[in-house]
Amino acid sequence: NADVVMTDEGGLQLVEVIVWDPWLADPQDPQELQEGEVTVTYLTHACMELQLGGKKMIFDPWLTGPAFARGWWLLHEPPADSMERLCMADLIYISHMHSDHLSYPTLKSLSATRPDVPIYVGDTSRPVFWMLEKRQVQLTNINVVPFGIWQNIDEHLRFMILKDEVHPELDTCIIVEYKESWKADFIKNERKKLMNYKAQLVKSLQPKIYCPFAGYFVEAHPSDRYIKETNTKNKAEELNALIKKSAPGITTWTPKPGAVLDLALALMSPSRKAITDPPSGTNIYKDSWDFDLYVDELNRAITAEIFKHKSWIQFYYIWAGFKNYNLVVRVIETDEDFIPIANGYNYLVDFMDLSFPTQRPTREHPYEEIKNRIGVMRHVVKNGLLWDDLYIGFQNRLSREPDVYHHRFWNHFQTELPVTGPDWDLFLQQVPSYQRSAEPQGIQTESVSASTFLEKADCTVS
Repeated sequence: NADVVMTDEGGLQLVEVIVWDPWLADPQDPQELQEGEVTVTYLTHACMELQLGGKKMIFDPWLTGPAFARGWWLLHEPPADSMERLCMADLIYISHMHSDHLSYPTLKSLSATRPDVPIYVGDTSRPVFWMLEKRQVQLTNINVVPFGIWQNIDEHLRFMILKDEVHPELDTCIIVEYKESWKADFIKNERKKLMNYKAQLVKSLQPKIYCPFAGYFVEAHPSDRYIKETNTKNKAEELNALIKKSAPGITTWTPKPGAVLDLALALMSPSRKAITDPPSGTNIYKDSWDFDLYVDELNRAITAEIFKHKSWIQFYYIWAGFKNYNLVVRVIETDEDFIPIANGYNYLVDFMDLSFPTQRPTREHPYEEIKNRIGVMRHVVKNGLLWDDLYIGFQNRLSREPDVYHHRFWNHFQTELPVTGPDWDLFLQQVPSYQRSAEPQGIQTESVSASTFLEKADCTVS
């Protein structure tokens, strides 16, 4: 491998890059596994329980509530004892800060029972738990570990957290080693167009066992029916069938909640049954979700004091810190069906100079219109959250002129917003008293009022 660097004199120099595989450091002598000694139990989505000798690890526990505001809900019903398993874990690994992996509703329940459970995360540029204090979850044993260093748990068990090379600023992966006889790192399942690529990747890596996971969510809220019907997802069964066709020697596993893989059996003899499915009659798929509890929490931001003053717009985007980019964005607050709300905000932001014009500028510029559900947008603004809740959570609708994805803009609002949220107390102190009753810029056509919307939101279907 080679890279090109600039010399002090302004020239270019080709230098060799030595690729180091840190997991090869400090090799251990392999030892034989006994039946039942290492098991993997699938709980839901990306959440797995690993039993390794006398220790139990749990990965990415999302066991309750939605992810990405209210856009993703669990597809699989977690086993009834999942929260008990989480509270009894010897250690927990959380790969990154996305809410389908770092679930604050789940961790809030955990903290009420066992706040001192050891939790391990990688040392990402944006801390995984950057919102911990604001979310008021009391966890007292969070360990941020450097990348590429073995973390020894006991004489047989160690793990290493590695930086994800696709999203190095926020995502990680893990290698777990037990008695040197098993190393496992997990490959996430992606969209339909990548299925052949994934099958070829698995074939080239030649793992003993392959299990696609972290894609088991559903757009369950009734207002997201359109997304649910149009956002076709890969099926794990189809991907595994493709892998078996191209690499028949690889054992594939399509997990069900509570299913257990016995690694020793899987490695000893492919003919022996290594996977135990949950008991007959187990409820595999969720059929109810507590919509009201979580949607009402989001919608409480609608009536926050800061939104009575139009100047919140300037205050927020100055705090966000994105500018010197030729893009003009119109942001529109809407109801559940993305219809503009009367007296809701409808404003322009010119990110070239971070101005807030009443009309689009006359210069040539790309233009993007973003319609956001009012409850989610105001919740994101009020709490200084990343825009993943809006974008990944299907809580907005976008149109672009021309139809070009603006990576710098979205990457900033999805990964690079300040870690410390806007100081809204300072903002309210700076608002002149005569502005406290000022009317926001409204939308007069095809709209419902914000107060009417809030009344409707209290009757969310569950």
